[in-house]
Amino acid sequence: MKSVTGPRKRTVGGVDQLAATLPVADLARTALDALRAAARRAGARGPLVDAPLDPERVAAAFGSDRLLRVDGAPWAPFAPHSGFFAAADGWVRTHANYPHHRARLLSVLGLPDDAGRDALADALAAAPARQVEEAAAAAGAIAVRVRTEAQWRASDPGLATGAGPLVGTTERSDRAADRRDLPGGPLPLAGVRVLDLTRVIAGPVATRTLALLGADVLRLDPPDPAEIPAQHLDTGQGKRTALLDLRDAHDRARAQELLDAADVLVTGYRPGAVEAFGLRPPRGAVHARVTAWGTTGPWAGRRGFDSVVQAACGIALVESPDGTTPGALPVQALDHGTGYLLAAAVTDAWTRRTHDGTGRDVTASLARTAAWLLDAPGRDPDHPAPTPLPHPPSLQTRTHGAVTSARPALPVDDYPAPAHSWGTDPAAW
Repeated sequence: MKSVTGPRKRTVGGVDQLAATLPVADLARTALDALRAAARRAGARGPLVDAPLDPERVAAAFGSDRLLRVDGAPWAPFAPHSGFFAAADGWVRTHANYPHHRARLLSVLGLPDDAGRDALADALAAAPARQVEEAAAAAGAIAVRVRTEAQWRASDPGLATGAGPLVGTTERSDRAADRRDLPGGPLPLAGVRVLDLTRVIAGPVATRTLALLGADVLRLDPPDPAEIPAQHLDTGQGKRTALLDLRDAHDRARAQELLDAADVLVTGYRPGAVEAFGLRPPRGAVHARVTAWGTTGPWAGRRGFDSVVQAACGIALVESPDGTTPGALPVQALDHGTGYLLAAAVTDAWTRRTHDGTGRDVTASLARTAAWLLDAPGRDPDHPAPTPLPHPPSLQTRTHGAVTSARPALPVDDYPAPAHSWGTDPAAW
């Protein structure tokens, strides 16, 4: 995948489910175009890369969390302690979907672990937004100050995340002894083993997409903190899912054995988090990394999610319904767009590796994708409200057992397999 320094204008006719001030539909189309171009370079043929994209399917895939049904019941992706809250001098955006993040956030504010949303709101209303942001970062909690676009661009983290290629690929000095031909056809990554150490949306979307291209994807998670089960059902199609605790010597050794036999490692944790356990990719492997804030700069070590990045970088105020109250993109577009872009870069890196055996590192971040979206032409501040996504079941969903989820954004009927329940497969290739 070639380095991209700015978005190209795209038009996705007929899609108003992604209506926003910023050109979300253009981001979605550009990311998918990059993926399909990389798949073609890998030898892919057939509808996956040649059939027209269906704008309504693209919108449904990007809004998949809203279409997910488990036993017919919808899933609420945000917990009560997550959201926008008024601070003493502005707004903050919290993310407390995971219990350990909620506990840390409440502790930072001096609240008991059983404090509800109202108590959290009262505590935040009495505190300066910058103070909350810094205290949360120091404690491993997640809360950011809502900034204007100009404030973010002028800040040190904004300058760090707004520069460089959209997705970076660098060669390492290590080389594998073997060379493998790409099979081409509808599954250009058939036979490629991908070890998936990611969570939430962006990383899992990337690895789910590699599985759609034929890769054998094994996701590994620690048993604690556990993944949110519905979160995995939304993004776990086509993979197997196993549990290993890298803090345990036996499990850590098993993880290294799996990595030794892998071709691609995809990580979605903060820079250094996986390396701290001593895991070493084999020679010639592709190591892809997706982060919230990038791998360099003052915020590289901070935790973050799509909604938090939107708030910090100015998107929330660009999408404000009244010019003052923070808003949001109609879908988690930074997550999904970054996931497809990362999958495209991994596909290109593996294609090159089959020719030269050289290991490569691939990096992407939500904040860099956010800067790309903010730089895009075609803002529409007078856009209509987004049209609701279709109520499942619909032509844009598939049902397997108790789970209904969105169809792939790419023009294939379904994923190669439905998502397994989280952590239920053996830790083996």
